[in-house]
Formats: sequence, structure tokens, C-alpha cells
Amino acid sequence: MREKVLFLIKTYLWTVLVFIIAKLSFMFFCREGHVFSFSDIWQVITHGLTLDLSTALYFLIMPFLVTMVSVWWNNGKVLKRILYTYFIIISIAFALAFVADTSLYPFWGFKLDASCLQYLSTPNEAAASVSVLYLIIRFLALILTAGIICFGYIKALQFFREAPQKQIKAPRIMHKASETVFYLLCIPLIVIGIRGGLNESTTNIGQVYYSQDQFLNHSAVNPVFSFLASFEKTASNNTIYHFMEDGQCEQIISEYYNTRSEDVDTLLNTQTPNIILILLEGCGGTFTEIGGRTDITPHLNKLSQESIYFTNCYGNTWRTDRGTVCAWSGYPSFPSMSVMKIPSKSRTLPNIAKTLQTERGYNTRYLYGGDINFTNMRSYLIAGGFQQLTSQDDYTAAERSTARWGVKDDITFETLYQMATETPSPYLIGFSTLSSHAPWDVPIRKFDDEVVNAFYYLDQCLGRFIQKFRQSEVWKNTLVILIPDHGIPHKDVGESNRLMNHIPMIWTGGAIKEPRRIEQVCNQTDLPATLLGQLGLNHDAYSFSRDVLSSTYTKPFAIHTCTEGFSMYDSVSFVNYDMISDRIVVEEGPKNPELLQRARAILQAASNDLNER
Repeated sequence: MREKVLFLIKTYLWTVLVFIIAKLSFMFFCREGHVFSFSDIWQVITHGLTLDLSTALYFLIMPFLVTMVSVWWNNGKVLKRILYTYFIIISIAFALAFVADTSLYPFWGFKLDASCLQYLSTPNEAAASVSVLYLIIRFLALILTAGIICFGYIKALQFFREAPQKQIKAPRIMHKASETVFYLLCIPLIVIGIRGGLNESTTNIGQVYYSQDQFLNHSAVNPVFSFLASFEKTASNNTIYHFMEDGQCEQIISEYYNTRSEDVDTLLNTQTPNIILILLEGCGGTFTEIGGRTDITPHLNKLSQESIYFTNCYGNTWRTDRGTVCAWSGYPSFPSMSVMKIPSKSRTLPNIAKTLQTERGYNTRYLYGGDINFTNMRSYLIAGGFQQLTSQDDYTAAERSTARWGVKDDITFETLYQMATETPSPYLIGFSTLSSHAPWDVPIRKFDDEVVNAFYYLDQCLGRFIQKFRQSEVWKNTLVILIPDHGIPHKDVGESNRLMNHIPMIWTGGAIKEPRRIEQVCNQTDLPATLLGQLGLNHDAYSFSRDVLSSTYTKPFAIHTCTEGFSMYDSVSFVNYDMISDRIVVEEGPKNPELLQRARAILQAASNDLNER
């Protein structure tokens, strides 16, 4: 047993070492145009190690199963032949991944993913941009790399030995049983290692992102994991919507999505305010005065009366990862996929943080009390221009244990206050709350309904923050934007109810001129263009975001997507459509055919844009 355990350990460690060497090779061969130090190399290795350790466990499964089988069926020749074959296959696969990743990166600028497979159908065109010598060198590198990797596995395989002949003649059942139990007990550890621990988030590319330099982030990413993970997105999530001719689709989009800001209604007293953008977890209109509730969110309701209140704003989506992209990048949501989980696209999106940092030199920070690796959030935020991220990892163990999802909101709101009063101006601070989320574990009890109670707690935390921040000197030059990331179903309010996705958007702070009510129907995705329009900044890159305060905004509407369906809103009509059954679920008002056509055009245009990445 000892020899076989050593075989598994050596196999695993060799795989991890291969991945580390692959990172170093990637940095060396793709270094042109990139400056990095020995410290950066160490950071790349250490930050990428968690993904390497998890990925290596995937490839330990076969040796592990063969080792278990060998306890009861000790045909060493057959089992070794299986392992030899397996090691040859994965050695070639690894070599292909490493060589392809290193070769394609200078052209693509992103890590290896399944999109490279589309070029296999036209190999002549794919090879046309490189020389014969280039291909020969890559082929030789592939052979050499595969040989070195396979040699290491074969050396480890020497520890996989047959049991002595006398043991076969007189098997010790108890010994075999205890050995089997040992391997069975290892299975949960392997599963935990593969998923990356016991946290809510599973292993993903975003967990290794740590730097504002994307090359260093890309260097830390395991190319084998990147390739395999992209298969899931490509195979199951990248739905292509095609409802009409592209020309007709483009005509509809150009008519309703005008990104220009002209004769803008000015709401601010400065074009360079400090900005705090708070995404209120799940806080749809169901729990505010929009839904007739004055008792759940009294502070939010009060702010709506004394601030700039967008009374007819609608959330684009139903999940935090999707809503975050909608709010910061002005990019549409999709029924069956999350753009944030597709790094090859999400890292290319415009972002308010990147725009302000580039155009006005803003200091950019992001605060989230949970696991910032969840759904590739880290990679999206760093690529989007946030210079400093604060998450549950920056709090004490006691603070991290205050809530199931991480650090509870009253603690993070205090952190937000410290950031708001200490960060050099001008700054942009993003903040995602988390306590108003299942399992609704908040430290106060005001309502018997645990969901309602959690939103009451969120409102109390927000109220205390605003009250305290008002008294600071920084308040007078700060714009605080409050907007939910999405609404949630509650009791009889669900996706087919207009109220669920009707969300409050409030602009407050000393930077606003006066309280106003903006009655125009708009979307969460309209925030970037509207905000940048107020700051006098170009927002052409935000092609799906509209400046609600511009004279060009003449055809207001809002769209919302959910799992395999969508809703459309304007000032007089509402339609909820189910794409699985191909039917209208709910319709109100006279303009439903027009709204349906518009929604289909948006989905088609957005999916075309997504698949052009």
C-alpha cells in the first residue's frame, strides 16, 4: 500500500509541477511588450497555485481508480498498461494545451479556450498567418514537451508495484478491506479539492486574478482549466438568438439605442464628483414604496423623496453576476448564460471604473463582503479598471463567520464609510451588499417574514451609513448611487408580475443640485451612459446603454431576461414571454407585438455581439 500511495502522491505533485513550469514558459515566450520582475513571477505562481492544485486532481482520478482496483485485482501488467496509455494521452493533451496557449496568446491576447476549435475546420486559413518554420518549431516543441511530461509520469509509475506472490495465494482480507476504506475516505477530500474548498463558489478562473496588469493575470491562469471550463460555456450557454434578418435587427437597434448625449438635463453641481455606487442585493420594488411598503425600507423611501429618484427603472436580470455586468458595463443580460462567467468576453467590456480611471484619473475601489472569486467576479472587476478589491479575505475569521455568505452588511457599511472618507479624491467606490440574500441570516428581528426582515436590516445599515456620511466633509462633493442588482420573487410576486423587476434607482449626496423625480422608463443598463453623460464623458463604447437625461432619449422602454424568458416594459404596456413554450404569459396594454419584436431584436443583437468576441 505504501508504494501505491507514494505513486499517487508523486503523480499528483508532478502534474502540479508541470503546470507551474508551463506558467514560467508562458511568461518567458510571451514576454514581448510586457515588463515584469522576479517578484511578479513569484506572485503569478502563488496566485495561480490554487487553480493548479484543483486542476491536477482531475487528472489524478484515473490513477486513483486504478489503484483502488489493484487492491482486489492485482493484475499488474494490465493495470500498468492502462496507466501507461493514460499518461501518454494526457501528456500529449497537456503539451498541446501549453504550446497552443503560448503560441496563440500573442495573437489573441487571451488564454486558451474552446474558441480555437472553430479554426480546425479551416486549417489552411488558420496556418496562413504563420511560416512553415513557425509550425515546425511548434511541432518540435509539442513532441519535446509531451516527452518530458510523460517521462515524469513513467518515473512515478515505478512505485506502482504488484503485490508479492504469496499475498495472492493467501489474500489477507482484512488488510485489503482496510486499504479500500482508506481510499474511500480519500474520495471526499479529492472532491473538495476539485471544487476548491467548501465555500459557496467553486473553482473558477477569476480566483487567480490579482493584478491590474492583465498579462500577469493571464499568466496565473491554468490553460488546461481555461480550455475545459470554456467548453461548458460554449456548449451549454452561448445560445445564438436569430429571430430576423440581421439588417432588420440592426435597424431596430439603431432606432432604439442611441448612445449620444445631447442637450442633457444636468442634475449635478460638478463634473468631477466622488462617486459611490452601491448595488443593493435583491432589493426590488416589492420591498419599497414602489410596492406600497413604507415599513420595510423607510430610509430608502425617505431618500427617494429628498434625492434624484428614477421612478421607472427596471432590472435587466435575476442574478447578481448578471446584474453587476448590466450596471457597470451597460451590457445586456441573457436568459441562459452569465457574461461574467465568460472571461473572454467580460474582460473586453467597457466599465464605468475603467472610463473614469482613464479619462479623469479616478482612484477606483470595490468592496464586497463575500467571496469575490464567485462567478469570476474578481477577473471582471480587475479587467474593468478597479485598482483595489476588498472582500471577505480582508476581514477577521470572526467577521467572516457573521453570515453564511460572508461578512454581514453593518460591518461592510462601516468599511465603506472608512473608504469614502480616506480614499484620495476623485474616487469611485463600488459596493455590493450581501445580507439580503438567502438564508436571510441577519442579526435583528423586526418582522416574522425572514425575507422582509433581511431587507429591513439592509435598510437600517444603509440609513446609518448615509446619516454618518452626511456629517463628513467629503459628502458635499460626493454622488451616492443606489440601485439593486436585481429583484427577487416573493410570495405572489414573480417574473410574470411587473413589480418584481421594478427597482428603485436613487442618486443622492452633496453633488446633486436638488431633489428630482425622473419619470422616464429605463433600464439598469442605462446607468453608465446616463452617469457619464452627466460628467461630460464620451460613452460610445457602451452601445447598449442610453442616456436617459439626453434629448435623444425619445423612445423609452426596458427589457428584463430570466431563465429562458424575458419581459418588456414601456410607459403603457408590459409583456412577459416564455421562450420554452413560445408563448406570452402576461400582457398589459396595446403595444405588445411591437415590444416582442423589439425584445427579439435586442437578444439577437446582443448574442451577435457576444459571439464576436
